[in-house]
Amino acid sequence: MKIWKNAMLGTAIAALTATGALGCEADGRVSIIGNEFPAIQTVAAAAGACTGIDFSSNLTADHQTLNVAGMSGNPAEYTTAIVANSSIVALINEDVIQPLDDLVAAYGQDISPSQLITVDGKIMAVAFMANAQHLVYRGDVLEAAGLEVPTSYEEVLAAAEAIRTAGIMENPVGGAYAAGWNLAQEFTNMYIGTGGQFFKPGTAEVSINNAQGVEALEMMKALTAYMNPDYLTHDSNATSAEWEAGNVALMNMWGSRTGVLMDDEGSEPVVYENTMVSGPLTVGDSGTPATTLWWDGWTVAKNISDADAAATFKAMAAGVSPAILNDETMGQAVWLMEGYTPAPVNEGVLASVAAGSQPYPMRPFQGLLHTALGDNIADFLQGNESAEQTLADIEAAYTAAATEKGFLQ
Repeated sequence: MKIWKNAMLGTAIAALTATGALGCEADGRVSIIGNEFPAIQTVAAAAGACTGIDFSSNLTADHQTLNVAGMSGNPAEYTTAIVANSSIVALINEDVIQPLDDLVAAYGQDISPSQLITVDGKIMAVAFMANAQHLVYRGDVLEAAGLEVPTSYEEVLAAAEAIRTAGIMENPVGGAYAAGWNLAQEFTNMYIGTGGQFFKPGTAEVSINNAQGVEALEMMKALTAYMNPDYLTHDSNATSAEWEAGNVALMNMWGSRTGVLMDDEGSEPVVYENTMVSGPLTVGDSGTPATTLWWDGWTVAKNISDADAAATFKAMAAGVSPAILNDETMGQAVWLMEGYTPAPVNEGVLASVAAGSQPYPMRPFQGLLHTALGDNIADFLQGNESAEQTLADIEAAYTAAATEKGFLQ
């Protein structure tokens, strides 16, 4: 039985099955929880095309609020979660995913060793794509305003003011500033760009209430002056919709999302034909890109039968095999499997790699800080608190959570 919560995914599964491009056969239950952008839809569709499996999927922007709970039952509701650098930490901390060493030995001969993500010496995930946030811009709008492509957030602010003053757009800056995970990610990017360190060296003691923390918050607030007034509700999907509606000319966006922005669906030709990508932005004078490098990969739940674990591994391995690469899928991501040829749409991610962008930290307590950031930054952006008070609130919330979890005494 095939069950999916996304009509496009069902269509893609049917297409893959009809072409016979995938030769996967397995016997067991495969249930995927993950995000909903095109590259992950492709992976899920390929996994679902395997014969003999009881397949279901839930691809949703809310996956990070659902995956731990959905994998904590016995048996787990989801047999695999598609994760990234940060989101795997919560699954490891809650002990809901299993090491993959034995499954790799049995069924992973065709997986490149470079795709195997190890934590404390154990294989915990199989990566299939690289990702980063970088500048996306409207070439025609910049040209109309007589502007060069910005390379820093300071230049973005100047460009936004020029675009507004010229009457081209009132709110030309976009961003995934939705309160919660997205907002925390934007601070993480900006704080790294200032050269700041999240923790005191060698400890779990947070250290963001400093000049770099203030600088990061103040730049974020300055940018919001040129955003849609409802920016605190805009996740990546809503921000992308604003772009396709022709309301935005500059934004920091995931490379995995740019394919949708640059295709001929969802927007007028004047938008998609002039949508262009550039590298990561900087802030201040640190010279460090204000972004993070990510990998996306898949896991296997711990609380499932051996048969379901084997079926899940086989299906997901097929989902990230070179067989999924074609003219349509090649531009969806910076794929990590053999046979990938970079497309122009992926130049932003490649530029982020070339610029020496830092990976998102995979510390076991980083997720607690991410949560504290997402819960508290909105107060500053709305003018309810000073930057220093907001940073103090974040540190207090993190410290309480880290103490409860045993990371701090």
